[in-house]
Amino acid sequence: MELLAPAGNYEKFKMAMYYGADAVYLAGKTFGLRAFAGNFSNEEIKSACTEAHSLGKKVYVTINIIAKDEDFVGLDEYLKVLQDAKVDGVIVADIGLIYYIRQNAPSLDVHVSTQANVINSMSAKFFADMGVKRIVLARELTIEQIKNIRKNLDPKVEIEAFVHGAMCISYSGRCLLSNYLTGRDANHGECVQCCRWKYMIREVSRENENEVQEDERGTYIFNSKDMNLVRHLQELKDAGVDSLKIEGRMKSAYYVATVVNAYRKAIDMLPSAPSEDIITELEKTSHRRYTTGFMFGADDKEFLEDSMPVQTSEFVGVVLGCKADRLIVEQRNNFKVGAELEVLSPNSDVFKKRIVVEDLRNENGESISVANVAKQVVSFKANGLILHPGDILRR
Repeated sequence: MELLAPAGNYEKFKMAMYYGADAVYLAGKTFGLRAFAGNFSNEEIKSACTEAHSLGKKVYVTINIIAKDEDFVGLDEYLKVLQDAKVDGVIVADIGLIYYIRQNAPSLDVHVSTQANVINSMSAKFFADMGVKRIVLARELTIEQIKNIRKNLDPKVEIEAFVHGAMCISYSGRCLLSNYLTGRDANHGECVQCCRWKYMIREVSRENENEVQEDERGTYIFNSKDMNLVRHLQELKDAGVDSLKIEGRMKSAYYVATVVNAYRKAIDMLPSAPSEDIITELEKTSHRRYTTGFMFGADDKEFLEDSMPVQTSEFVGVVLGCKADRLIVEQRNNFKVGAELEVLSPNSDVFKKRIVVEDLRNENGESISVANVAKQVVSFKANGLILHPGDILRR
């Protein structure tokens, strides 16, 4: 199965490639549903495709807005950019956009976005008849329902399913809450995720009583838990899923590295179950409490979350290189001499090894006691530990 990772900007793209993704999905500056991610210029899309293809990997680009007539302005030029870049597919939700792309850019493979809400075999067949290459199934399906769609679908059409990350409380992400509360259109990539805000409900005649009680963390009545299916990858494979998708173009580079690394290792262990090391890895980056979502027919109330995100480790630096038994590190969070740091690496020989910071120096070679400037380049003794550019240090 393909491991498909989010790339909200070029740094996250590099992390996804390095930590074992088979493919990434990303957006240009227009036509995507994550307008507030860093996203990619046209030149960056071309560069990403060239780099990914040199590694035998793929790049998919989102064109997943729900389009009005005026949104088609500039689309021809953008499709030309994507064709010239040789992107491996475009992810599209709007049926009009799918029709337009099939008519005007037939060399582009079309993947039907989860926003299109494919939850039955007839919908899947409809899109297959339109000539799409892949269907990204809605997250509201069970394993058995996925099996049935696969059984009834042309075997040449691929199936993709989400396995990890934030879940929208609205049906397949079809939400107007952001539109109503802030005027920012979620279906044009401008969602402010106001479902994550604190809310309070009370019955009108009881002005001094809260029906939903708020604790010191707040009341998050629209807040979904995060999906985590790392224990169920073999079941997804048996159901006929071709691509496993990680949510998170708005998440950090550390999130991408941690989650991709864990799922890469889990996939490579199949049909064996993932090790406890892999399970605990997914606790080490920011997440809400985990759920398997609808995959096993759980009652909807099991999806609601009542707290802010948590994580058990903190990203403190990314390795830039190693020189004369010194690690060259770009700082991301404060650390100081004497700190014991853990290594996150796709290389099994150093994955989860630890190092104590000794002889910390700044870029000018001057001795310092603490690295406390954002993206400050520092060095310290490697003590024989050989790390590579892209390896991460955390505590």
